[in-house]
Amino acid sequence: MSALPGSDLKRTPLHALHLHLGARMVPFAGWEMPVQYAPGVLREHLHTRAAAGLFDVGHMGQVILRPRSGRIADAAAALERLVPADILGLPEGRQRYALFTDDSGGILDDLMVANRGDHLVLVVNAARTAQDLAHLEAHLSDLCTVEPLDRALIALQGPAAEAALAALVPGAEALRFMDVGTFRAGGDALWISRSGYTGEDGFEISIAADRALGFAGSLLARPEVQPAGLGARDSLRLEAGLPLWGSDIDTTTSPVEAGLGWAIPRVRRAGGGRAGGFPGAARILHELVNGAPRRLAGLLPEGRAPMRGGTPVFAGAAGGEAVGHVTSGGFGPSLDRPVAMGYLAAALAGPGTRLWGEVRGRRLPATVTTLPFRPNSYKR
Repeated sequence: MSALPGSDLKRTPLHALHLHLGARMVPFAGWEMPVQYAPGVLREHLHTRAAAGLFDVGHMGQVILRPRSGRIADAAAALERLVPADILGLPEGRQRYALFTDDSGGILDDLMVANRGDHLVLVVNAARTAQDLAHLEAHLSDLCTVEPLDRALIALQGPAAEAALAALVPGAEALRFMDVGTFRAGGDALWISRSGYTGEDGFEISIAADRALGFAGSLLARPEVQPAGLGARDSLRLEAGLPLWGSDIDTTTSPVEAGLGWAIPRVRRAGGGRAGGFPGAARILHELVNGAPRRLAGLLPEGRAPMRGGTPVFAGAAGGEAVGHVTSGGFGPSLDRPVAMGYLAAALAGPGTRLWGEVRGRRLPATVTTLPFRPNSYKR
């Protein structure tokens, strides 16, 4: 990775490709990133749903957690000090969604954890990379080395992603959702997971920084693949009901409030073989049994006006105190309508509840719905 001359913004290994493709570049989490290309967000979104979109996610942090003992179980047990996931039960060649929690039960970050045989690979959010590295060093350095990686990361998403990638990397098509594997293509070692952040089938490909431009160019040479920026990535993940750290989840939200209780398996819950043992366990385990006072829910605004993050939500068309707020909202191109998600008082978060969001001083009706807004298409 490199820094932008005359700026504190960093650049991914694909920066020159974005400029060549005419991307509109914006600051994002300390990086200069493409928000969209010439076709625009709507077309990039719809092309990803119909064929395959290529996203630069090289701003994400990639970290190796290597056990000092040489035993992968020691690294897994160490990481379980910080996350409520089952890492000891994660088989080699698989990855799992996890959460760094704090002592109050809030979410420090969400991440992916892959078992690569003799070490774990973590992928963390760009805005939290430095803090996550410090967190790991502070709590796990007795048992593990923490090694940040300088590799590019490319996401290829959509129903045509499998065919496009398999044409360059034979064998990648055999991966199932959340499988990980090492492949070789043109002499390059590729770390590939069948995962993504769009609700579509797809892959995330970690590749040496100096080989990323050529590999991305080969993918884009295929007719089914088009570049897509942060704008489409955000609208895709919103339709898929996937929370974004810093918008929908942060240290003020618990996993249960955020609807992420599914990421906490039985073995880490009350009565499980390795119950608790992670920061904030008392609150989180209590909420898993008794519920939380508020919940993250989907909202379908009526009409065409979007309800964006920060919009207060009320139980009535006039008067009263806010009963929640929108955390993410915008236009859902696949649904051809506005969609939003936000925190609501638990008693009002049931599907079908009619609420009102206050947009520019006017209260507009919306109906609570389940997430995701459209079915996901992962390859099981």
